[in-house]
Amino acid sequence: MKEVIKEITDFLNLRIPVGGKEVDITIKTVLFLIIGLILVKILLKYLKKLAKSKLEQEDKNKFDTIFSFTSWLAYVVVFSIALSSAGVNLSAILVASSALLIGIGLALQTFFQDIISGIFIILDKSVHVGDIIELDDKVGRVEEIKLRTTRAVTIDNKVLVIPNHKYLSNSLYNWTQNGTTTRESVTVGVAYGSDVALVKKLLMKAASEHPKVYQHPAPLVLFENFGDSSLNFKLIFTLNDSFQAAIPKSDIRFKIDELFREHNISIPFPQRDIHIVDAKGLRFEPPKKNNQKEIEGKEEGNSKEELNN
Repeated sequence: MKEVIKEITDFLNLRIPVGGKEVDITIKTVLFLIIGLILVKILLKYLKKLAKSKLEQEDKNKFDTIFSFTSWLAYVVVFSIALSSAGVNLSAILVASSALLIGIGLALQTFFQDIISGIFIILDKSVHVGDIIELDDKVGRVEEIKLRTTRAVTIDNKVLVIPNHKYLSNSLYNWTQNGTTTRESVTVGVAYGSDVALVKKLLMKAASEHPKVYQHPAPLVLFENFGDSSLNFKLIFTLNDSFQAAIPKSDIRFKIDELFREHNISIPFPQRDIHIVDAKGLRFEPPKKNNQKEIEGKEEGNSKEELNN
C-alpha cells in the first residue's frame, strides 16, 4: 500500500519543464488547476442562473454580455491563484515575458477601450436593441449589443459593425429613444405669385392621404422663407417607422408633384439673366514693350515736325 501511495505521490510530483526550474509545473499543479477551473465554472453557472431569474428579457441579454467578460476575469484570477498556491513562481514568468506583454498591451489598447465602452453602454441604457441610431452619418437599427462591438442593420440590409469606443468619442443620435414615432419633413419651393393658401392646402392633402402618416399630431406646413427663385415651404408629418422614412417621403413628393400639376402650380428652378454688351467698334490693343514705345515715340515726333513744316 505504501509503495502504491509512493508511486502516486511521485507521479503527482513529476515535473513538466516549461522554461526553467523556476517555472516547472508538476502533474499535481495541473490537476489542482483543472479542479479549480471546474469548480469556478460550476459556481459561475449557478450565480448566472440565480441572477437571470430576477431580470427582464432585455436585461438578461445585457447581463449575458457583462457576465461573459466577468467570467474570463474570474478564470484568469483563479488560474493565477492556483499556480501561485502550487508553488509556481509567477514573477519569473512575468519577467521573462515582460517585453511580449508590453507589445500585447499596446496592441490591445483599443480592444479594452471597446470593452469598457460596451460596459458603459449596457449599464447606462443609452442604446437598446431595436433602437435606430445615427453615427458618423450612418443610420442603422441595432440588432445586437456585444461587449466590444454593436451590430446594426442599415435600411439597405447591410450589416454595420460599430466599435463601442465610438460612442464615447463621437456624437450619437438615437432616433427612437423617446419612442418609435419621429417627425419627418419634405421641403418644396413654388414660383413667386403662386396662391400660398392653395399650396398649403395641397401639401396638407399630400401628407394626410398617405397611409403611414399619423393624423395625430396632424401634418404641419411652414412657410419658411422668400428664396432667390421661389417661395420655400416645409411639410412636417409624423411616422411610426423612421427607419423606412425614405419610402413614404418619396411617395409624398410624387403626390405633391401630381397635385401641383393639376392646379398649375409651378416649381421653379434657378434662373439667371445674361446681358451681352455689343462690342462693335471696340479695338483691343495688346500691351507694348519698351522698345516698341520708343520707336512709336520717334515716329510720332517726326510726324509732328513734318506738319509744322
